[in-house]
Amino acid sequence: MNTVSTVNGGIPFWYAHGGTPVPREPLPGDTTADVCVVGGGYTGLWTAYYLKKAVPFLDITVLEAASCGHGASGRNGGRLHNGFAGRGRYARLHGHDAAVRLQQAVNATVAEVVRFAAEERIDADIHHGGALEIARNPAQLARLKDHHSVEIAFGENDRVMRGARETAERVRIAGAVGSSWTPHGARLHPGKLLTGLADAVEALGVTIHESTPVTEIRPKHAVTPYGTVRAPYVLRCTEGYTAALKGHKRTWLPMDSSVIVTEPLPSSLWDTLGWEGRETLGELAHSPAYAQRTADGRIVLGRRDASCHHGPSVGADTRTPPATVEALRDLLVRLFPTTAGTRIDHTWSGVVGVPRDRCATVALDRSTGFGWAGGYADCGVATANLAARTLRDLIQQDSGQAGPTELTTLPWVGHTSRRWEPEPLRRLGVHTVRAAYRAADRREATAVSAETDRLATWADRLTGRA
Repeated sequence: MNTVSTVNGGIPFWYAHGGTPVPREPLPGDTTADVCVVGGGYTGLWTAYYLKKAVPFLDITVLEAASCGHGASGRNGGRLHNGFAGRGRYARLHGHDAAVRLQQAVNATVAEVVRFAAEERIDADIHHGGALEIARNPAQLARLKDHHSVEIAFGENDRVMRGARETAERVRIAGAVGSSWTPHGARLHPGKLLTGLADAVEALGVTIHESTPVTEIRPKHAVTPYGTVRAPYVLRCTEGYTAALKGHKRTWLPMDSSVIVTEPLPSSLWDTLGWEGRETLGELAHSPAYAQRTADGRIVLGRRDASCHHGPSVGADTRTPPATVEALRDLLVRLFPTTAGTRIDHTWSGVVGVPRDRCATVALDRSTGFGWAGGYADCGVATANLAARTLRDLIQQDSGQAGPTELTTLPWVGHTSRRWEPEPLRRLGVHTVRAAYRAADRREATAVSAETDRLATWADRLTGRA
């Protein structure tokens, strides 16, 4: 593999050409606000946006530790889709109908993000081509069929199942034996969307302070090295970086997701791949990969890694380990053999927040004014938007400006996941489970059986997925 010109870590591909925006000033000292949002990613900025649009007189301050979008919002693979962490558990806890309402809200959120970008005139390279999930062996195909049936049972009647030939007519992935397509998905450019969102928030009159890490959140206080913001509502929108906050080391697991981006592919190579619909791609592996075709003709390919972090070092190193780059490069060629020899231009890693029960959540404690949202795992773009609009409604409801809404009654509102085990048990458990999933994927790749590998079944039981 030619890695001479590969940019590893630092500024991700999404900012490599246009550059990062001019840094905003840090917090100048103690101040007050009506609402203090901690975290300048999709969740925090969309919360500020929707809340300010709904209640223009509110004084809203956003505090960002680095620069807006430095975390997963500016480092993801650019997949806007209707996946949701924890839906099955919510169905068990609150009933099937409640989970259906939640899924329908996520489905509608894909269209809401597209609408938002159009209304704010943000050119984020959005292509609303749907999301395609691929099976590449008998065990994956059996899971895909089950998955397809479950999605229909949750109200997604516009989902389409395709066989091997029909899948190849959409995109030619080596060994693909079937796929399931949903219209609730789109490709986008995370950097452009984030930059446009931050500009739109500032244009509404929201104050954003960058290079301002929040070290502690207390009722009605957000503490930073430069001063404290006092506000009736303090909203924690830190997702994978939550573990760096005092008292939250075990709230959510910050786990790496690593990405590679190819050089622009020539039209002759695209002729061999198809993918004219520019659907976002996912794989029904136990360690699933995700991919998109960018507006300038590159392939973005990523997969969640086994690496996890804790404490103040969360997200400090955005470089991808050489072994992970090699593994992603090998996976690229396995999926698309004609890309052998293609240069990898960029690679980076970023952290996502994983709850112990894998349930994304949004909440507001009325007694303290403390709110939070996150735990999205690999489904953050759409879920962040839904969480932001839900936080808006919860604050309006709490302040007496509005009553309950469809969003505030969704089953993920107010959910609390149990804390992760202390170290080293957490790290040992995570690496053991990830190793089991990787081994199961390798064994299923050469098996003729449609049964899920027993290692994956064991790991599912251990993690609560089963």
